[in-house]
Amino acid sequence: MTAETKTETVRIGGVRAVYEVTGMTCGHCEGAVSSEISGLPGVTSVKAVASTGQVAVISDAPLEETAVREAVDEAGFELVGRAQA
Repeated sequence: MTAETKTETVRIGGVRAVYEVTGMTCGHCEGAVSSEISGLPGVTSVKAVASTGQVAVISDAPLEETAVREAVDEAGFELVGRAQA
């Protein structure tokens, strides 16, 4: 009888940034923005919230704001910039 072991990779840490995006009004908007930003190299998590206009991004390393701006633009919205803490 053989025993099988299951291994899981758990990612700890990362760089978290919150951006302000204008124009999101619904779940479809959230999905479009999340999808485009998720395609950026190193991005591990994206959570867009239309009601606040904020998009939280976790990545392996800090992202270039230009790349985030282009991704948001591709989704049809406008990046205002980093959200104030």
